[in-house]
Amino acid sequence: MRRALLMVAVSLATLTLLSGCSEAAVVTRKPQVADQTPASAAPGPSTADLASAKKAAGIPDCPTSDPAVAPADEGLPDVVLPCLGGGRDVRLAGLRGRPMLLSVWAQWCGPCRTEAPYLAEVSADNDTDLLILGVDYVDPLPDKAIEFARLAGWTYPQLADPDKQLAAPLQIAGPPQTFFVTADGTIGYRHSGPFSSAQQIRELAAEHLGVAL
Repeated sequence: MRRALLMVAVSLATLTLLSGCSEAAVVTRKPQVADQTPASAAPGPSTADLASAKKAAGIPDCPTSDPAVAPADEGLPDVVLPCLGGGRDVRLAGLRGRPMLLSVWAQWCGPCRTEAPYLAEVSADNDTDLLILGVDYVDPLPDKAIEFARLAGWTYPQLADPDKQLAAPLQIAGPPQTFFVTADGTIGYRHSGPFSSAQQIRELAAEHLGVAL
């Protein structure tokens, strides 16, 4: 019995020593130089790179907007957003004269990936005066956003809202959100969440904008 207890004590001591060596190895291991470089130190894409990527993706420049027209009652907020990848800035309240589908999305948004092909299908078939306009929302990676749009086949203009300017006035908790806006600037309908089909988009455009896609 005494011999057995002695063997158990030796075994426990051995395990303790081994465990201590393992922890010491982790603590004293010299970190690699790459591990000491913060992710934020990596340079982002240049303006020229973004413009080139946007052109390669087939994304057109953003539409012109009226700088002086008064905001519509129950319309889009009077904010100015940059064009994704470069180009003219757009005053949302100054977009008038055409019905519009305003799609708020982000490349980090899972549901946005779900509805992406439906938006692509509708935009490809659009031979009406409907303006389809995207807004890349709260996205720190514009290059990834452009790549997302390219892979989705979104060949319509894209704005960017990196600073959540639309969050309060449009009560956006998160993307995707889609706004059907009439030609006079009034928001006719708001669709929260992803679309389930291209047909759903067509039906909502017909119902709220009188547009037959």
